[in-house]
Amino acid sequence: MRIGELSKRVGVSPELLRAWERRYGIAHPSRSSGGFRLYSPADEAQVRRMRGHLARGASAAEAARLAGAHESEAHPPASVETAALGVGTVELAAALESFDDARAQLLLDKLFATYSLETFLTDVLLAYLNHLGERWEQGEVTVAQEHFATNIVRGRLFGLARGWDLGEGPRALLAAPPGEHHELALIIFGLALRRHGWRITYLGVNTPVEAMIDVAQALGPRIAVISATMQHTLWNYLHDLTELTHHVSVGLAGPGASDPVAAATGARWIDGDPVSAARTIAALK
Repeated sequence: MRIGELSKRVGVSPELLRAWERRYGIAHPSRSSGGFRLYSPADEAQVRRMRGHLARGASAAEAARLAGAHESEAHPPASVETAALGVGTVELAAALESFDDARAQLLLDKLFATYSLETFLTDVLLAYLNHLGERWEQGEVTVAQEHFATNIVRGRLFGLARGWDLGEGPRALLAAPPGEHHELALIIFGLALRRHGWRITYLGVNTPVEAMIDVAQALGPRIAVISATMQHTLWNYLHDLTELTHHVSVGLAGPGASDPVAAATGARWIDGDPVSAARTIAALK
């Protein structure tokens, strides 16, 4: 993959990726005939390990050493899938894709107990969901497997979300407009934002923009974050989204959001993965 794609997957800017490569030897990209860096799944896994060690409080140099040591210490050679996801997440994938609810729940309990919330969301759930989506597109995962896995993950995420509207922090209104049915990234964003002290009002997918306006007027949130996965969705609601910006600050997120549609509505484009996007919004506090 190119550096831009790697950046989106791991939530690290291209500039920082180049700095880690230059200073610490993190990732070992090859070069295309045109001179572009090309990164492998193993490179992605190493960057994710670097992020995980940083999240646990290690210095950059120590995190890089630990991320690199993973490859040379007493571990068996990893398959491409294991390198991309990590051993624990591969076990989770196997349980989910064999419809083993009980095993999947036990593994989720273990992973959640092992990692911080941000690391769990980024390096376990997002890594797995991205991998699942790619395999579904390639025909390696059936519709039934994808639905089963996402429903298990959705249930666990909503379990973590209980009480996320309590407290005294700023409030964020989260929704996806009509025609949008993918919500896992939006829930993950809400959980990550909650960790920064925000209160979450979650309307979910397929929500009319008029309903968002009503709730914004009633609750007065600091921001309304609208998620879209399809490129055309937000363009279909330019007028309504512009009206929403008259009542509350609006952020547009997800693969269907872009700087042009944000500019056309007076909203803010929130780029990056859900956990990184939550950090961006939290900085507005």
